Amino acid sequence: MKLIIFFLGISTFCFSQKLSFIYETKYKLNSENPDDVNSEKMILDLKNNVSIFRDSVEKEADSLKLNNGKEIFKMGVENKFYVKKNLAQKRIEKVITYLGKDYLLPIEEILDWKISSDQKMIGKYKSQKAETTYGGRNWIAWFTTELPFGDGPYIFNGLPGLIISIQDSNNDYSFNLIEVKKGDNIFDARTKTIKIDWKKYETLAKSYFNDPYDVKSKMGIWKTVTFTDPKGNTMDISVKNKEIQNNILQENNPIELNHKINY
Repeated sequence: MKLIIFFLGISTFCFSQKLSFIYETKYKLNSENPDDVNSEKMILDLKNNVSIFRDSVEKEADSLKLNNGKEIFKMGVENKFYVKKNLAQKRIEKVITYLGKDYLLPIEEILDWKISSDQKMIGKYKSQKAETTYGGRNWIAWFTTELPFGDGPYIFNGLPGLIISIQDSNNDYSFNLIEVKKGDNIFDARTKTIKIDWKKYETLAKSYFNDPYDVKSKMGIWKTVTFTDPKGNTMDISVKNKEIQNNILQENNPIELNHKINY
């Protein structure tokens, strides 16, 4: 895989400065359809062994929330990639935002890395191979000591250098570094959280599946809600709910495969 990595004088940065690592993230929500691939830019903001990994939309949402109080939320619970790390304290946490609340899901699975002697050039960086398991998947990573940070995309960390490429053995998920730059403020906007575990996570996901538009709690089950399609035709909310439920069932290929939910 050919990568182009923009390198902005990393050797002049000291560890106390803020850095941003931008990854191209590709993932298949339907493992049976190899052509159905999502691609997003996701950002690892790092300073003093503390980092936040999130996609560009989530970072913009955090900035808006801190600057003017406005909030942007994605619907649903699954397919969230927002991760906080404190490497010094070995604390890794996913943040799940649902119905205006931020839930904190600690990641307690230990990454047991097996470092190989295999090496290759990725972009301009000499990289080395390492393998681990996480979330019921086998992962192959390439890290470089030329970027001396023991971090990486999503929950991945703990190698002697930055992870610049990692993908699972099924080729369902991949993260590849495409840019390195001096970072701006990390700005953590999601500090008021409710701690949950995977069982509670499943409860939230099923709650969304059963009532995607949350009509029962927000409007009362006696309310009649309708939508208008692009042609101007009116449709009952049950039709829209069914569309979302079908999408969830068809796109049930989570990165944590060992926590896949049976709806």
